[in-house]
Amino acid sequence: MNLRKFNIVFVLVFVLMACKSEAKADPPSDRNYVLTPVVTEGLIRPLFVTAAPDDPSRLFIVDQPGEIYIAQEGTLLETPFLDISPIANDNGNEQGLLGLAFHPDYAENGYFFVNYTAQDGSTVVARYSVSADDPNVADPDSEKIVIWIDQPFPNHNGGMLAFGPDGYLYIGMGDGGGAGDPNNNGQDRFTLLGAMLRLDINTEPYAIPPDNPFVDGTQGRPEVWANGLRNPWRFSFDRATGDLYIGDVGQNQYEEVDFQPADSTGGENYGWNIYEGFHSYEGQELAGTVQPIAEYSHDLGCSISGGYVYRGSELPELDGVYLYGDYCTGTIWWLKNTDGKWDGDVFMNTGFQISSFGQDANGEVYVVDQAGQILKLEVEK
Repeated sequence: MNLRKFNIVFVLVFVLMACKSEAKADPPSDRNYVLTPVVTEGLIRPLFVTAAPDDPSRLFIVDQPGEIYIAQEGTLLETPFLDISPIANDNGNEQGLLGLAFHPDYAENGYFFVNYTAQDGSTVVARYSVSADDPNVADPDSEKIVIWIDQPFPNHNGGMLAFGPDGYLYIGMGDGGGAGDPNNNGQDRFTLLGAMLRLDINTEPYAIPPDNPFVDGTQGRPEVWANGLRNPWRFSFDRATGDLYIGDVGQNQYEEVDFQPADSTGGENYGWNIYEGFHSYEGQELAGTVQPIAEYSHDLGCSISGGYVYRGSELPELDGVYLYGDYCTGTIWWLKNTDGKWDGDVFMNTGFQISSFGQDANGEVYVVDQAGQILKLEVEK
């Protein structure tokens, strides 16, 4: 039996469950969840929210034009934590300041990393430092370039940065843009595009982790951890298990969630541009690709925003549930693996432009509405 065709049956069932109430999967809870506004003013086009390891009371918000703001106890501080708008090329679409990750030892070294689009359209990942005398302001002159990656088109830049449980920096790179991946970057392991990169940033500018799958450079670029991605706009690690979830934006028909278990040794090929979701793209086939764990069609949305596995304490019934959403419709879905079987359905319909999800230091989940607000997932009081 063709394994990929077998899995299509499951995904089509999943999509039908999202459409027909009589076929719905069991919900993670029957409680009435709401999204409570935390920040509603002062942001232009927010794309991400996260927390620093040193202070759980602060949320750091990435605003696409080039600023990072701090929200402290619901108040957006007027002075940006960092402003790189003079060097970030914000075209109002898929370029600008796109990602932020704090070094695991941020409390000691003050290092954090950003992903932005340079004026020539290239992807830049750079390290900055917090200022010596104010924890709410970074040193704008502290930039150290980690990696500079040329981009052939202005779209599909990826943008997400995250430290894995192994302490390495993971960088999600899109295929470089252009409909259908015209340069075949997704299937080319000798390019840094269309791939998940894995770097040791404790050596300047970076070092290759010795257990990267193509470390000797004979079968791919040493930086490449996995390939076959179209635009992994948002990905996250389950903070309890170390598993990696990737929301990979589709072409014209399907959005997908890819999965990498914590014990992976890397080298996965997630299929693009041979497959879009579970489906052959333009009649192509390739053995050995890794299928998604879920997909949805463009009848239900247009652009996936990968989320997080809930590991907070305020909503314990959601423990282990992965939440993700769609930018165009504002739908949020849930997904969970129980005894080796992935199950999922619609979690809520929001109407927001969900550009991202976020997690605070305590594991609580937030939704980023690109229209200008940050909201926290809670139970209606």
